[in-house]
Amino acid sequence: MNGVRVSTKEVGPDFGAVGGSGDLRAIVGALLTYGLIIAVLMLVISAATWAIASGSGSWHSAQKAKAGCFVAIGGAVLTGAALAWANWLLDIGAHL
Repeated sequence: MNGVRVSTKEVGPDFGAVGGSGDLRAIVGALLTYGLIIAVLMLVISAATWAIASGSGSWHSAQKAKAGCFVAIGGAVLTGAALAWANWLLDIGAHL
């Protein structure tokens, strides 16, 4: 009987095989940076609008600005977690 050799090498994606993978990583990194910058700017504008509207007694505008703050925080969390989630999925995929 011939023995079967089993390799202990981990299987994972070969990003070097894709042409322009370095450019793709740079583009994705830039998009994540822009997403975080836009979320922070939206949070600053919404918070300022919320404060001004609350001070002037405009409850409807204050409620809309408060919703804008929550949307901006949620967008920043989702944008920041996207890279960590993708890396986690790639790590799990290598162990399957």
